[in-house]
Amino acid sequence: MCRPEHFTVLYEINPWMHSEVRPDPERAMAQFDGLMAELRAAGAEIELMEPVEHLPDLVFTANAGVVNGRQFVPARFRHPERQGESAYDAEWFSAHGFAVEWLPEASSTRAPATPCLSAHRGEPLVLVSAYRFRSDAASHPALSKLTGAPVRSVELTDERLYHLDLTFCPLDDRRAMVAPLGLDAYGRKVIDALVPELLVLEDDEALAFCANSVVVANNVIMPSCPPRLGRVLEAWGFSVAIAPVDEFLMAGGACRCLTLALDVDLRGG
Repeated sequence: MCRPEHFTVLYEINPWMHSEVRPDPERAMAQFDGLMAELRAAGAEIELMEPVEHLPDLVFTANAGVVNGRQFVPARFRHPERQGESAYDAEWFSAHGFAVEWLPEASSTRAPATPCLSAHRGEPLVLVSAYRFRSDAASHPALSKLTGAPVRSVELTDERLYHLDLTFCPLDDRRAMVAPLGLDAYGRKVIDALVPELLVLEDDEALAFCANSVVVANNVIMPSCPPRLGRVLEAWGFSVAIAPVDEFLMAGGACRCLTLALDVDLRGG
């Protein structure tokens, strides 16, 4: 995670961002601290990355790249406003003992600007990677080659759900939340084939960023949780915690966007 010391909205690169509406710095910091507290209460250990003054979106560490054991594949950001983040992300991971391996530039000028999310039915682990608004499907074969994991490409269809982690949230080996609003028909079939039990989000739940949640063991930390979702998650054995992050919603990110899991190992399934 990265503390939001320099977080603000200076530009508009997704439908949620309006540069004339700025987040409240003190409230953003309080919400960030609240999210960290919920994560730690769920059993997570947190590493903090130093914020950088001219990179307000560095706080959204989920976008940094793909973690695979001690390998880190940095994102190559589509928007110039965020391209400066890659060097800092790579430097942090290198300093913490990760092997940094870049996607080939020729095939990745529009590479995933968000980490691929995972779902699987047994072995092997499969990466689900989205394309269209932020990412280029041409980068997916190179990502598969680097990580050794098969990649399933899905197309995003609603610009409000411009990242995969706004439409798809794996919960465990069998279950996930999915927002059909954000996926084309083929993408919905891909998810259906990979995940035995799906919690299908209604449109208003998807646009409230319910899929942008963090899962730690059987704990789900969410920006909000309508009663219907809470009942299903609790019936499945999950504990739900709410961490309001509406200041960050102004930039198009919520709980999942503010975190990057470091314990992912695609080779282990």
